[in-house]
Amino acid sequence: MFLLQACSFKNEIDSNYYCQKLKFSCIKTNKVVFFKTTKGDFEVELFGKDNPVTVSNFLENIDKNIYVNQKFYKIINFPQITFIHGGVNPKNKSYLEQNQTLNKTSPSIPLEIKFKEEIKPRYNYQIKNPNETKNLLNTFEIGSIAMVKSGKNKSSSTEFFFVTSKIPELDGRYSIFGKIIKGFDVLKKIKKEDYIKAVHISN
Repeated sequence: MFLLQACSFKNEIDSNYYCQKLKFSCIKTNKVVFFKTTKGDFEVELFGKDNPVTVSNFLENIDKNIYVNQKFYKIINFPQITFIHGGVNPKNKSYLEQNQTLNKTSPSIPLEIKFKEEIKPRYNYQIKNPNETKNLLNTFEIGSIAMVKSGKNKSSSTEFFFVTSKIPELDGRYSIFGKIIKGFDVLKKIKKEDYIKAVHISN
């Protein structure tokens, strides 16, 4: 019992620690955001309850309007699944230089995954044993959104991607922090060079 409490306490410190380090408030409730794109609109539920650091970072980006007019800069098509990348492309140096609202000192955030039997998420931890994936709370489903990786145990602070199907091979290797709940058909129509007109947080 003591060991469980100690682990829970450590993870609670981790959550708050990263939020403080990245200078934003930890959002620990689920939120809904609305994407307006050149192909139409869709809604995404963000898993703030289970991925507070990743979701808080994403909401902070939305508040700063960094996704407005940003292109879906990479589309990867496979027979059974498509990866749709959006956000601030690190190759877009002119944008990064002009937009002073981006925190250039924090190009990455910790990888954040949650296990069903654990109270708090794990940070900077990537699953190595495939048998562990059955205990994951969030896995890649139709319309899942995750942060792009920026290192073995790190996520980009600005780039994200959607998937159009399940892909268990990637479970436990990325921070899956939300899922499309309305307008999935719009996502499937998005092509490279389509862009985000706006992202709004539901009240």
